[in-house]
Amino acid sequence: MAGRAHWFSACFHIKICVPSTRLVSFSLVGAVAGVFTPRELRSRARPPPSEPGRPLDRGAPYCSGRLAASSPRPALAASPLKDVASAVPPRRAERPSSRPTALAARPLAMLRAPLPLLLLLPLLPLSGAAAWPAEKRVVQKEAAFERLYGDAVNEKLLNIYAFNHTVSRNRTEGVRVSVNVLSEQKERPVLFVVRQKEAVVSFQVPLILRGLFQRKYLYQDVSRTLCQPPTKSEVEMQFFFVDVSTLSASNASYQLRVSRVENFVLRTGERFTFNATAAQPQYFKYEFPEGVDSAIIKVTSSTAFPCSVISVQDILCPVYDLDNNVAFIGTYQTMTKKAAITVQKKDFPSQSFYVVVVVKTEDEACGGPLHYYPFSKDEPVDQGNRQKTLDVVVTPAVSSEAYVNGILFCLGVFLSFYILAVLIVCWENWRQQKRRQQQLRLLSAVDTPCSDGSVRGNPQDLPDSFQGHPPLGSQSYGSFADTGSAASSENVTDSLLSTETSSNYAGQDLCQQRQRHWAAFAMDRSLENLVGRPRLDSLSSVEEDDYDTLADIESDKNVIRTKKFLCVADLARKDKRVLRKKYQIYFWNIATIAVFYALPVIQLVITYQTVVNVTGNQDICYYNFLCAHPLSNLSAFNNILSNLGYVLLGLLFLLIILQREIHYNRALVRNDFQAVECGIPKHFGLFYAMGTALMMEGLLSACYHVCPNYTNFQFDTSFMYMIAGLCMLKLYQKRHPDINASAYSAYACLAVIIFFSVVGVVFGKGNTAFWIIFSVIHILSTLLLSTQLYYMGRWKLDSGTWRRIFHVLYTDCIRQCSRPMYMDRMVLLVMGNFINWSLAAYGLIMRPNDFASYLLAIGICNLLLYFAFYIIMKLRSGERLLLVSLLCIVCTSVVWGFALFFFFQGLSTWQKTPAESREHNRECLLLGFFDDHDVWHFLSSIAMFGSFLVLLTMDDDLDCVQRDKIYVF
Repeated sequence: MAGRAHWFSACFHIKICVPSTRLVSFSLVGAVAGVFTPRELRSRARPPPSEPGRPLDRGAPYCSGRLAASSPRPALAASPLKDVASAVPPRRAERPSSRPTALAARPLAMLRAPLPLLLLLPLLPLSGAAAWPAEKRVVQKEAAFERLYGDAVNEKLLNIYAFNHTVSRNRTEGVRVSVNVLSEQKERPVLFVVRQKEAVVSFQVPLILRGLFQRKYLYQDVSRTLCQPPTKSEVEMQFFFVDVSTLSASNASYQLRVSRVENFVLRTGERFTFNATAAQPQYFKYEFPEGVDSAIIKVTSSTAFPCSVISVQDILCPVYDLDNNVAFIGTYQTMTKKAAITVQKKDFPSQSFYVVVVVKTEDEACGGPLHYYPFSKDEPVDQGNRQKTLDVVVTPAVSSEAYVNGILFCLGVFLSFYILAVLIVCWENWRQQKRRQQQLRLLSAVDTPCSDGSVRGNPQDLPDSFQGHPPLGSQSYGSFADTGSAASSENVTDSLLSTETSSNYAGQDLCQQRQRHWAAFAMDRSLENLVGRPRLDSLSSVEEDDYDTLADIESDKNVIRTKKFLCVADLARKDKRVLRKKYQIYFWNIATIAVFYALPVIQLVITYQTVVNVTGNQDICYYNFLCAHPLSNLSAFNNILSNLGYVLLGLLFLLIILQREIHYNRALVRNDFQAVECGIPKHFGLFYAMGTALMMEGLLSACYHVCPNYTNFQFDTSFMYMIAGLCMLKLYQKRHPDINASAYSAYACLAVIIFFSVVGVVFGKGNTAFWIIFSVIHILSTLLLSTQLYYMGRWKLDSGTWRRIFHVLYTDCIRQCSRPMYMDRMVLLVMGNFINWSLAAYGLIMRPNDFASYLLAIGICNLLLYFAFYIIMKLRSGERLLLVSLLCIVCTSVVWGFALFFFFQGLSTWQKTPAESREHNRECLLLGFFDDHDVWHFLSSIAMFGSFLVLLTMDDDLDCVQRDKIYVF
């Protein structure tokens, strides 16, 4: 048992010397068969003496003793180790004829081996010429830099070139190995192995790289830059060896050249020009200087193709610098003419990195054509010369002071609007308080008893609103008595006022006249409540459906809403408490939508950013890489910060609406005549919804710019659709408060629009069926909405609709040509249908790639058309714009013009490939921190805020005009 245990010990401690491959195989066979004793194994493990005049290989010395833990173990059933022999020089071993003789001399010793090992004997090559390869001749040469070596190798010849160079700790020197195989060796390539101190680089020539559909590309001229391991000594002499071998029986001619790389270490701010191909990649080193915490690498080229890849990798060996492995580590992006990568010092422990430039085998990744090459399976494709000239420069990125200045700039710009709003509110309160004091003085003058013959004041000094009439400037509205309007108290009070007027010419005391006038005014209001539209504030139930159950109100709807001329009083008959609850639903619904919409979006974009940071693939997101300033895990903090204006100005608009609502409610509590009976009915629910939508637009736009691409562009546009829709609803609500759409139907329509936006982005590109379906739905929706607006909702869509349409066309167009009953509405709807049909035809013919922007353009065009119609009809009806409203319109229009200019600069576009999108990248524009798109964010947020103020103040001139004098259009 002791002997057998000792045998197993000898078997497990077989010496494997890497240079002597034959000794390894022979000793292994002997140990397995039990032929050699442990002493014989130890004697055979001793290195043989070196040949005279030939030094031992410095790179792989012979060794003795037990097998080291890091030494590779060859397989038991390995065939003749030609691949190992090609990598290291074999030692001179015994003649092959002695091996089978030694094995045959000890048959009894073989029988002493365990049975499992004896069963393995048929698998081992023990004899014959096939078991042992022919002896390979190794030639080692001392080589020098910058010298061209031309030689040949075959399966019996291995060439080794020994190089040495001095390495300094404070100076990095690049070494580049260039080879060119002159013989066509497709089946048996030439293998080049570069053995360094801490790294091994191997490649074959012809170099084979794969493209799409497993296309094979062969390259005969190959150059590789060697990875330089760091040294701890001040000066150190390092050696490296270039082994050249092949399995070809015929000679393979090649040329070898080892040279030093000029400008291997890039200098800050200095531009360097170089050439690269798919088989001759380039990489350079950059070291962060003192005081620089981040840097931006800018690579440019005058030609778009061939497509290339720019990678930033840590100082590690090996460097991944081929098309098939460049994406393994580091940060990378594809490139046509421009590329830029911003890096931070904290991400590199050695405070330095490699800039790797690789030319791809195909241009498809950069948007180039994929040429059709007729080829059979595994047939190589000849691409010709795919060389690209590039310029690289590394400059310091923005400092921490730039981040602070950018944040302070944003806060300063938008907080100034808060200060301005506070000043305007204070001035308005002071003005109203002064007006109220003046009114109180006038009222006290009216109530003061007058002695005979004494006159205090002039009745013309009283404001027109105090006399129960609209201002003189608004008399052009006229009376609608001849148009069959609702019953009014004017006919009742005319006799009273006429008596007063006639007595005025008789010289009656002016003070008594004024007292009689106020008495008539009080009776006017009381009679108006009795004869005119009902006051339903005292009803216990405030549900909207209560009115629709009354037969007289239902008939009143059909009669009033189909009149030729309508006033606001005709469409403001419902209880204001009902309408207030109805329009408050807009706010609560959009707040709920915002919460449920924003949370998944935030989670998704965080995942996107994490994927970019982990994989290093910067082709996922479409930034303006020339002005993308990272902060923590965010790649473009400046694009996110610039959306702060939407949030702050949306919040300010909500505060302004809250202040107006509080002021209006106080007026209602005082039973102010102007608040109750004059002006456009005040409903603030839609305004609250608009302010919330503006804030959510800022939040979702920031989420989109975390990682902008085509899949999450809907986040940036969803609330733009809502803002456009809410603005149109608010314009319509001003003159049609009773018949405006409910929140549920409005948000349902907006949900359908967003659904089409998502479907169009995903499936609409070049899909004819989708564009046909969308265009048909677009046109039908336009016709239905036109009918709804023209008849004020007094029509039905049922089985008799087509019969009624045919009847109207026959009677009004064929039998006799009559003018439309509602000419103004008809003009608006004809223009709207023309624009929408034109947009539908444009989409069907051109099929734009950016469907989301196309859909948003439809909404904005309709909004602008309706707004222009509203302003024109307002001026045409004798109304006017106050100075505040006019100033808001002018300033907002100017800001919109500048904003659109910066929007159309197009710094990136996800309609193209990432490499093509980077061709549109530009340097920073504002404070060295914000780009053109950030300026668009600033200006568009201000313009939207101004547009909301226009909608809020454009009808303030009607606050003193009774609603039965305000025209509906």
